[in-house]
This record gives sequence, C-alpha cells and structure tokens, in this order.
Amino acid sequence: MAQLKKLPIGIQTFSQIREEQYLYLDKTPQIKQMVDEGKYYFLSRPRRFGKSMLVSTLQALFEGRRELFTGLYIEDKWDWGKTYPVIKISFGGVARDADAMRRMVASIMQSNQKRLGIQCRNPEYGGVCLKEMIEQAHEKYGRKVVILVDEYDKLIVDNLDQPKIARQGREILRDLYTTIKDSDEYVQFAFLTGVSKFSKVSVFSGLNNLEDITLNPTFATICGYTQHDLETSFADHLDGVDMDQVREWYNGYNFLGDKVYNPFDILLFIKNGQVFDNYWFATGTPTFLIKLIEKNTYFIPQLDHLRVSKSLIDSYDIENMKLEPLLFQSGYLSIKEQRQLSYGIEYILGFPNKEVAISFNDHVAAALTEANTAQAKGKLYDSLAQADLDQLEQTLMALFAAIPHTNYTRNTISAYEGYYASVVYAYLASLGLQLIPEDVTSTGRIDLTIRMNNITYILEFKVDGQGNALKQIKEKGYHQKYQRPDTDTYLIGIDFDSGKRNISTFEWEKV
Repeated sequence: MAQLKKLPIGIQTFSQIREEQYLYLDKTPQIKQMVDEGKYYFLSRPRRFGKSMLVSTLQALFEGRRELFTGLYIEDKWDWGKTYPVIKISFGGVARDADAMRRMVASIMQSNQKRLGIQCRNPEYGGVCLKEMIEQAHEKYGRKVVILVDEYDKLIVDNLDQPKIARQGREILRDLYTTIKDSDEYVQFAFLTGVSKFSKVSVFSGLNNLEDITLNPTFATICGYTQHDLETSFADHLDGVDMDQVREWYNGYNFLGDKVYNPFDILLFIKNGQVFDNYWFATGTPTFLIKLIEKNTYFIPQLDHLRVSKSLIDSYDIENMKLEPLLFQSGYLSIKEQRQLSYGIEYILGFPNKEVAISFNDHVAAALTEANTAQAKGKLYDSLAQADLDQLEQTLMALFAAIPHTNYTRNTISAYEGYYASVVYAYLASLGLQLIPEDVTSTGRIDLTIRMNNITYILEFKVDGQGNALKQIKEKGYHQKYQRPDTDTYLIGIDFDSGKRNISTFEWEKV
C-alpha cells in the first residue's frame, strides 16, 4: 500500500505544503477564474476554513514561484514571466486596545517594507504608510502592486465584547483600507478575506468597488473540502469509514454551491483515529453570541429553521449588533435553502451539521440553566432511548428545579414562555437527536418532534394554564403524520407553571 500523504494540520503556508509534500487540494482553477475576471475581491468564511491558505497561494502565484505549482491546473495557464510586488496584511495575535492595534499595524507595515526593500517616510500613520508602500513598490519593481489582506476584520471581531474599542479598531482599519482605492492606478489585484461582513460604509468607506464573492456559486468551494474531495483525495485516509456518518457530522456548509466541510474537522478527524468529536467548534467558544441570545430573549428552537432576508445576513454594524448575521458569518448557522420571492431573496438557515448542533446547544443549555449538563443529558438520552417516560418526567423536573433563582432574575429570557421550551430544546439538541421544531401538519404546528431509531415523540408545551397540552395533540391529530406499523409513537403534553418555575403537568400516551 502506498504511503499516505502527510496532512497539513495547522499549516497555512502554501510553499511549505508544496515543498514538504503535504496533501494539497488544487484550488487553482477557481483562483485563475477569479484573477482573470476581476480586480478587487472580498470573501467571508468562518474561522479555520482555509482563508489563510488561499491568501498564501495567491501570494506565491503573483510572486511567480512556478516550482510550487508543478502538476497543478494553473501551471501551464499562467504567465510566469510576469511577477508582481505583493503587500500582505495579516492580522495575527490579539489587540485589546487602540495602542496595541496601532502597534500591530505598524509591525505589519515594517514586515512588508523589509521584504520589499522599501521604506515609509511616515511609518506612524498606517494608511499613509500603506499608500507610500504601494507607490514605492510600483516604482521600484516597475509593476503594479498586489494587495492581500488576511483576517481584515480581526481588530473588530476580537473586541465585540467591548464596543468602544471595536469602534476604534474600525476607524484604524478604515484609514488603512481607504488607501487601496485611492491607489487604484498602482494596483494590479486586491483580495480581502475575513470572518465577518461588516457594512462597507462603516469599514471600507471609499472602498466600495470590492466584488463580494462570499455567496457567489462559482467560488462556493474555493475554501473547504467537497464530498468529492473526501471520496478521492482523502480516500485512503478514510478507508473503512462510514461516509454517511462523516457527512452527517461535518458536512453542510453551504455558500450557494456544492456543500463543503471545514478542513480542520476532517484533518483532525483523521489524525485522531476517526473519532467523531467537535474539533472545529472547540477552537472557539460562542460566549458573545450566547450573551446576545440571553439578552434578546431568543427562541432557541427557531435557530434550526430560521427565515431571514438576504440583507439581514449580508453585513452588520457595531452599533446595531444582530444575532442572525453573527451566527451565519461565524459558521454556527448555514444556508439550508434559498428562495426567490416577489419581494427579494429569502434564506432558510439552520445548523450546518451534527457537530455544530450538539456543541452550540450544549453551550446554550449550560448558559440557560447552569445545571450539571453532562448528568442531565445522560439521563435524558436513556429515558428517550428506552421510552421510559416516567424517568423523562423526573429528569426534566429535576433539571428545572436545579436552575438557580438568579437565572430568572438576572436576564430577560426567563421572563417569557419560550424560555421553558428553549431549555428543553437545547438539551435535546445537544444529544444529537433528530429534532423538528415547529413541525408542520395539515392541522397546525407541533411544538417539537423527536425521532429516535423506531420511536417518534410528539411534544406540546403550555405555560400557566393556557390549556391542556396533551389534549391539543390528540384533538389536532398531530401524531397521524408519523404513525407507521414499525414505529412507536408517544404523545407528550407538558404544562409549565412560571410561578413555580417548573413542570406542573406531564401527561403522555402511546398511540
């Protein structure tokens, strides 16, 4: 058996991957098309998605390093006689105040000056220095300049929890990026990438000529791995693996083309002996997003079937932080469906895969309850797997009883009835179960449907004497949608008492 190619775990430099013969998936067909068809581009992708690798590949290409592209699509389709000076702006590290941000920009400018053999006359001013660098590089090399910006938004994203500092970061970046358009006559190509899509007015100001290819189907797979990639390039590494399970756990990111996997997940899945775990999710915790959910009384079950307009997820501003674009751009939600309506485009968003659904809801459950989530989850899973409804009732009641009183008084989410349904949903979703919130039938909507092996559970929630939950299920005939000879169906009606902050009635029937 041939020796397996080395996996490029944590390596973001194109030259190292090619020189040391790591596994590389050829993205140069899309790169060639992008370069041929335009000049100014912007691409947003979640973290750990291969953005830095893409920037590094572009740098090697424009610098004319032909030896790195041997055997790749672009090798015989590029004019290697032309090389270009490249200014690369990459925001590494964390800057938590304005002074640290300015020092970071100055360091990036110094690094480029050293590599290009030029020197700014005004190094203390980021935008001014960049403009000088562009003009000097053009004069020295006799070629137009290529500008590549990796993690363009990091100064803002790292400080969303302190809006004043984030706004300062925005001003520093605006000063920098406006320079690019002002230097158009000296620019051959410019490419900016990051996690977020801040309003072009707020961050880029005059740089309004960027072509946003974030949701362009042509470039949907320019970052990430496709199913075809896994079945060909990774075939030997994934020999014997249940590919349906791999797809369920890690596929599902949709940028309006073929769905893709986050590369980090696949590489770590292989390295760790093909054990299914939350590899990508563990690289960052959604603390800020969880706080927004608590603050805005967000109904958790709707996250897996969220209807939004294109404009809502297209960008966001620091002064008006909305949860939906943050969840989408950071990779916790992805596009499930695109609809062309009479008034514009609508997207249906949901969790991209099992990893994100389990991990995100695990964090939500912990934030809403502060209970022993591991113990509660184990008991809930066993209850459902064994159809032990008495134990399910006891577990849910113990769960709500364990919620500290302060959880009801320190935030507004617990003041509305959706809190109870959100807690139950978050816990169940963190088990990796097949859930259908707001399940549509011909007679109405089921609050929650759970499908587990050959068992289906129909759940209805009521709060403060609004009606008998079980009675509504039966009267509406919700269960008829799922009744099959080979499936056991259980109807569960749960009534909550907001005064007692717990379940007042738990009734069930098997039909």
